[in-house]
Amino acid sequence: MKKRLIGAACVLFWLIVWQICAMLLGKSVLLASPVEVAGRLIELVPQLSFLKGVAFTSVRILGGFFLGMFIGTALAILAGKFSFIKTLLSPLVAVVKSVPVASFTILALIWISSRELSVLISLLIAIPVFYANILEGIENLDPKLVIMADVFEIPARRRFIGVYLSQLLPCFRSACGLAIGLCWKSGVAAEVIGIPVGSIGEKLYMSKVYLETADLFAWTFVIVVLSWICEKLFMLLVNLLVKRVERM
Repeated sequence: MKKRLIGAACVLFWLIVWQICAMLLGKSVLLASPVEVAGRLIELVPQLSFLKGVAFTSVRILGGFFLGMFIGTALAILAGKFSFIKTLLSPLVAVVKSVPVASFTILALIWISSRELSVLISLLIAIPVFYANILEGIENLDPKLVIMADVFEIPARRRFIGVYLSQLLPCFRSACGLAIGLCWKSGVAAEVIGIPVGSIGEKLYMSKVYLETADLFAWTFVIVVLSWICEKLFMLLVNLLVKRVERM
């Protein structure tokens, strides 16, 4: 309770600072006040276009996240088992991690529709995160547990859960927490460049074009909230899975 109160007090402090700065500047085009942003949010949320934009972007970013999760995990397992695959993938993973999102986005627009752009970008962002975390977990598996499983001839199912899954789940949880936030940031950034009709990225771009600063802040707040909700819900599921495995 004390931590929550401190957290709420910090948020309130920065909202007051934001409001004072907006009042001193006196130009909402340059800096909309939190009151203006809140008012604009109240106007936007009931609109059908708002719900369609949230659904459009959420489905595609989460789709890319889940695809990246499965592909990155599968590649990490293969790389952990076969060293030549790890060597083969290392330059590709390094490129994906270092190339700016804007470069991927512009290149991707040559090949695919802007409507599917955020799926691809989220996928490319998620793959190296899951690959690196899961591979690190595989390489740091406790060999004593593997030897113990061989000595006592533990059945395959219990061996998988007790030896491998129990040690890899913390790495998987860490990857999820990092990747889902990055997918939202990168996916929306890609939409701002590609401007697919009906997306949150389009709303941000149009806010900039028409100098609707309150809309820009309001949609940014929506993105932060959506990213936070997705992260908390997914991490809750992962934590439940971890607890269940620990009880097995």
